[in-house]
Amino acid sequence: MRRDKENYYLDIAETVLERGTCLRRNYGAVIVKNDEIVSTGYTGAPRGRKNCTDVKRCQREELKIPSGQRYELCRSVHAEQNAIISAARKDLIDSTLYLAGKEVKTGALVKDATPCELCKRFILNAGIKKIVIRDDKENFRVIDTKEYIVNDDTLDGVHL
Repeated sequence: MRRDKENYYLDIAETVLERGTCLRRNYGAVIVKNDEIVSTGYTGAPRGRKNCTDVKRCQREELKIPSGQRYELCRSVHAEQNAIISAARKDLIDSTLYLAGKEVKTGALVKDATPCELCKRFILNAGIKKIVIRDDKENFRVIDTKEYIVNDDTLDGVHL
């Protein structure tokens, strides 16, 4: 049986994440427009800096910082950010971002994976229309990026 397109691109994202250098979680991102791959990205330190796998330490892990918090302490650029940086904006408008993540210690897919708040901003500014996130080898979630505008988590507790 032929693989459906969503899982085809998610399989590629899962292969891309194998280049990741994070000691906690690695993600792979593939941006597709008009059924062509525009760019890919994986988790890793900025160009010229040593990766966590090189220095063999993770400051967030050492400080026991929970997932989703204090990313300013992380050495890595996220997969979504790297994929966006590697593409021209005209190629990102109305595109789809495919995202897969794995836990380094177990090799299991990241449960309930989702872009962080900063990546959501990058995704919106890039003009990406939807995100497809791998849940397991056959199942995935589709997010219309308009949800990030309608359900703006950064306004919680802010009175306008």
